[in-house]
Amino acid sequence: MASSRNQNFIFMLISFLIILATTSFASALFSAKHVEIVNKLVTRATLIVHCMNKEEDKGVISLGPGDSFDFRFRVNLRKTTIYTCSFAWPGNTATFDILRADRDDNPQSKVGVCSECIWSIHEPAPCRDRRDGGQPNWFPWAS
Repeated sequence: MASSRNQNFIFMLISFLIILATTSFASALFSAKHVEIVNKLVTRATLIVHCMNKEEDKGVISLGPGDSFDFRFRVNLRKTTIYTCSFAWPGNTATFDILRADRDDNPQSKVGVCSECIWSIHEPAPCRDRRDGGQPNWFPWAS
């Protein structure tokens, strides 16, 4: 009788650990990201956006003033995920890594981790907004 109870307990414990491992642990290893890009050009020009990483091309998107484009994905296991976007508006082109795991999924990063990464695109620079209403983070264009 005691042996049967021990076997049931061990079975339940193992089942619980498997469920725990496949949900929260897997989610922690492959953190979910939601990137949103908002056209905040002061000139109110149309913004052409083209984002991609090594495995996926998000296509070319045209954003009117105030319009946004978003996509979701999970950071890879090695935390080397990078999404690079090119931006074009009349008379200008610029490039920026809209998501870098070493910057946006790193608790030691000076700008902190974002799961909802909201980017406002302005002429002088891209800006990562903060959901908590704190100071936004401005970054220089890569090109």
